[in-house]
Amino acid sequence: MRLSTRNQLDGTVLSVTRGEAMAVVRVELPGGSEITSSITRDAADDLGLATGSPVRVLIKSTEVALGVED
Repeated sequence: MRLSTRNQLDGTVLSVTRGEAMAVVRVELPGGSEITSSITRDAADDLGLATGSPVRVLIKSTEVALGVED
């Protein structure tokens, strides 16, 4: 699979919490950091996401927000 997205992180699914329309997917990255993604429930089902599934996290740089302490 070739993608234009440059921010790609391999990880392992820690959990998938399915709601009526959305699913929250927690992913462990190498080194122990975690990242969470909200996707449609249909997408989670279509991808067959389950605990232990290997995944690639794609981060669109225009959708990242940063904050700092005052």
